[in-house]
Amino acid sequence: MKKLTSLAVAAIAALVIVAFAGAAEKYTVSATLKNNTEVPRAKGAPFAKGSFSGTYVENKTGATLTWKLTYQRLTGKALAAHIHKGKRGQAGPVVVPLCGPCKSGQVGKVHISKAVVSALEGGNAYVNVHTAKNAGGEIRGQVKVAQ
Repeated sequence: MKKLTSLAVAAIAALVIVAFAGAAEKYTVSATLKNNTEVPRAKGAPFAKGSFSGTYVENKTGATLTWKLTYQRLTGKALAAHIHKGKRGQAGPVVVPLCGPCKSGQVGKVHISKAVVSALEGGNAYVNVHTAKNAGGEIRGQVKVAQ
């Protein structure tokens, strides 16, 4: 009986270790969106600003990103918002569409690829919000990742 109890305890301990080893890691993302960091520089938006925040959990094919976007004082309606691949001070391609049209306070959930996760973690991604007056982007912020 004592041997059977020891085996049961060992089996339960092994299951607990396996469960924790397979637990997905959760990361937080954030960006402060400003008008003076957009490339090319935004026109007529001296007080425009915003923020992007969220979390992602990695999986076999990338991650699931849950996000929130807020902004204020844009020159007009937010036509779209995206995550772009690009270093600070450089324009880059869209890698994740977030919304379009957008509302301040909007939330969403999207699958992102391993390449996007790599760009985020490498400091090589930014979020921006586009308006009619600033079609290339009115506010922008480099994404920061923390665990």
